[in-house]
Amino acid sequence: METGKILAPGEVLVEGERITAVGTEVNHPQGAKVIDLGDATLLPGLIDAHVHLFLHPGAEDLQTVEESVPWRTILAEQAAKADLMAGFTAERDMGTEGAGPADSAVRDAINQGLIPGPRMRVSGNAIDILGGHEDAIHYNPAQHVLSNADYANDAEQIIEVMRRQHKEGSDFAKIYETGKDRMVDGVLQTPYQYTEAQLAAAVKEARRMGTTVGVHAQGEPGTLYAAQAGVASIDHATQLSDETMRLMKEKDIPAIPTFVAFEYFAEHATSPEMAARERVLLDYKIAEFKKQIAAGIPFAVGSDVGPFPHGTQAREMELMVHYGMKPLAVLQADMIEGSRVLGWEGQIGKLQPGYYADIVAVPGNPLQDITAVEHVQFVMKGGVVVRP
Repeated sequence: METGKILAPGEVLVEGERITAVGTEVNHPQGAKVIDLGDATLLPGLIDAHVHLFLHPGAEDLQTVEESVPWRTILAEQAAKADLMAGFTAERDMGTEGAGPADSAVRDAINQGLIPGPRMRVSGNAIDILGGHEDAIHYNPAQHVLSNADYANDAEQIIEVMRRQHKEGSDFAKIYETGKDRMVDGVLQTPYQYTEAQLAAAVKEARRMGTTVGVHAQGEPGTLYAAQAGVASIDHATQLSDETMRLMKEKDIPAIPTFVAFEYFAEHATSPEMAARERVLLDYKIAEFKKQIAAGIPFAVGSDVGPFPHGTQAREMELMVHYGMKPLAVLQADMIEGSRVLGWEGQIGKLQPGYYADIVAVPGNPLQDITAVEHVQFVMKGGVVVRP
């Protein structure tokens, strides 16, 4: 994946849960099972660095109010299976949207082999200010509708919430840094929620715990504050200033565009007026993305799947190519940068000895036609065939 060269013919020797040899021909130990996938192309398992297992298509605010956490957990189990069958063997769950640490239970059940699903990094609820993004602000206050996030209004409260979430099983912290978004005279306007100093305190605490911070950050100045603080990723990243992009390059902080979610919202809006607004935002995002490519910032691949159907998020890679990246660059963003964002660098993202045997097979050559990743034919995770 690093060189962009396809090895043909190619063989991969798997022993237990790890790859032990790769080449045009490898040793066939006595009694080894041979899986012949014909002329399919083998790739490392796909990585989605921004998913929501606890969301499904439909009114997001209503499903988090009307559906119980046990029911949402059952749906999350089905979502995890759908993503795995689509070739995603590792994912980062960016907030349960009000289901608290329920994603820890799903992760643990997957790890124990009780249910099928990707390797998971989970955050529990996102962290948000009072009255901020996702805070049920359209409801009658007298009804006390719960936020979809955990409140933290200053650095001390952020650290307190992170410690509680860590105790409950989170692998990292997800912070809402911007919102509400609106377009004004063709330019994105999105207020920040935390200062650079507050985000820096969160990053420092995450490092103490051996974890990271990923942020929902659509635009300036929130994206700048996130880059200054040294977060693990800037998710959505619709608007990045020159200084923000300079810092992202310097600190190797990837942008995660989540195009397919924006496309889905534009195509499934509840009114023509809403569709027009979503289209304007998407067009703006595309233009900004081209500037980001030209600036040479790092990218990872995350789809924001959940508001659109699980198992369909490989289209994110198609859109990233369609809007300006080379197929190889997108695959590298997905597997190499993605493994680093998830904290599994040196473990996943490559077909190399010592790595987990997370392997998918696709038809054709994805370096020539990236849509091949949307047609996964075979999935192995940790040496176990989960989609023959």
